[in-house]
Amino acid sequence: MKNVLFLFFLTSSTSFAKEKATLAAGCFWGVEEFYRKLDGVLETGVGYTGGKTAKPSYAEVSQGKTGHAESVEIIFDEKKITYEKILDLFFKMHDPTTLNQQGNDKGTQYRSAIFYHSPEQKKIAENYKARVEKSGAWKNKIVTEIVATGPFYEAEEEHQKYLLRNPKGYDNHFLRKLTF
Repeated sequence: MKNVLFLFFLTSSTSFAKEKATLAAGCFWGVEEFYRKLDGVLETGVGYTGGKTAKPSYAEVSQGKTGHAESVEIIFDEKKITYEKILDLFFKMHDPTTLNQQGNDKGTQYRSAIFYHSPEQKKIAENYKARVEKSGAWKNKIVTEIVATGPFYEAEEEHQKYLLRNPKGYDNHFLRKLTF
């Protein structure tokens, strides 16, 4: 009986509240690597969303012809890291004031966007964007789109966990010391 109770305790104490966030903040390699390392993030994957072409390839998206943004799906444990904290870091790890650009990457595929999965996420995203704008931490206007999520097409395997496999690869994402 002790073994059964111990097993029950282990099972019930390891529960989590799984949630998904989908974000675009420039080249998806750096965005994924940034979030992948966070406590409470269970899984990440890169892909394309927000466009008109079904099952686009990296070559098509990188030419800017599909309307998709390079995006990251983040599966996280809401008991360890909240959606609001995910957004707080989002507004600090990239420049949300540059339209269709992050660093040297230019085009709509590199836009700043939050793809919400529920009315609650939409409300949190809108409130957080307004908070960031009001704070004046960023000198220019925030251009981040907040739109309903649509189909998410996984990027090719060579793009998944790219910077984990290629630690010296291109990345222009970093945490800025901003207060909102």
